[in-house]
Amino acid sequence: TAALTAGLERIPDQLGYLVISEDGVLASAGELENDEHTAGVMMQMVRTASRFRLSGSADPPFKRMSILDDFVYTVTVSGQKVFVVKRQHNQQEPISV
Repeated sequence: TAALTAGLERIPDQLGYLVISEDGVLASAGELENDEHTAGVMMQMVRTASRFRLSGSADPPFKRMSILDDFVYTVTVSGQKVFVVKRQHNQQEPISV
């Protein structure tokens, strides 16, 4: 598992992460530790998004997906694994001039 999570632990403002495969959660930490519910929701989102291919394109339909709320969930698919990182969402006020 250390090889799977080496880069995830260094992400700034990271509150937790999941590494998921079709077989289930491979690794987790922080606020997402042992969070099977979130893992299931994220896998369903990846499956749904994977169905939307641009006609004639051999490229995958997406490489990264972000879900914004009070937190940012960044989902990246690499190989047969789905990497989910939960980060604090720091909304910035618009600049007035």
